[in-house]
Amino acid sequence: MASTKWYVHPVVATGVAINVFLLGLAVAFSHDQQALWRLLVEDGIVEWMQFLCFALLSGLLGFLAVEQWQREPKINLQLLAFVGLSALVGLAALEEISWFQRVLHIIPSEFFAQNNRQGETNLHNLALGKSSLHKAVLLKIIAIVGLTHNIILPLLARTKPAVRTFVEKFGLYLPPLSASIIYIVLVALSHLLVDHPRKGELGEIFGAMHYLVTVVAAYFFGVNYGKKPVFADSRDARNISTLFCMILVFILLTGWMLSAGAGAGAYIASHPGFGAE
Repeated sequence: MASTKWYVHPVVATGVAINVFLLGLAVAFSHDQQALWRLLVEDGIVEWMQFLCFALLSGLLGFLAVEQWQREPKINLQLLAFVGLSALVGLAALEEISWFQRVLHIIPSEFFAQNNRQGETNLHNLALGKSSLHKAVLLKIIAIVGLTHNIILPLLARTKPAVRTFVEKFGLYLPPLSASIIYIVLVALSHLLVDHPRKGELGEIFGAMHYLVTVVAAYFFGVNYGKKPVFADSRDARNISTLFCMILVFILLTGWMLSAGAGAGAYIASHPGFGAE
């Protein structure tokens, strides 16, 4: 079901709507720095949502790996793609919340206390010169890969279907072009409209939500994907997609509750005047 329309499937449309809502929330909070900090701070709404999106996506990719093995019990590129991506996304989820360091009140080891720019138990904030590994290296790689996968390759595939076939041979997929354009535009708008030192967190949640919904749409429902999806076009598939849309909204609500509990609220409360400038 090759299509470039973002609204081609309710799962994709719901993900886009949630991302637009988060940007609107950030813009609406611009006049209230404490509210904006609650949205973007460590263990805030956006960060917990990133963890939930990545954790769910990792689990779904693992499910796809098992499903692929049951269909074809041999090691091939599709299986390796699912296993590798599941591990990579799972790592991203754990890195996002510093491997539950703050949740479990774990004191960082001496190595991380000395070499991590935020004193956290994670790899992406390790000091690299005057910057961190995340800012000096990872963000550049993410930008190049993201633009290639979301814009360049889908544009080429519109006139050269062989591009899509080539990508899918490696077990990968191409997201709908319109959904990708909206994702890139939202990232750009977050930098233009939101004045906050942690506004980059918005781009990260936009990406996490975008990939969660486009992966589900492609591999589970066949949206913009040439191979056989997990669910055929049937009433059951439509019902499951509706249930998944409800899960996406639940992720938003859960991220909000986690931040209000042991997350952002506690952090701001323990730092009087935090974020006030």
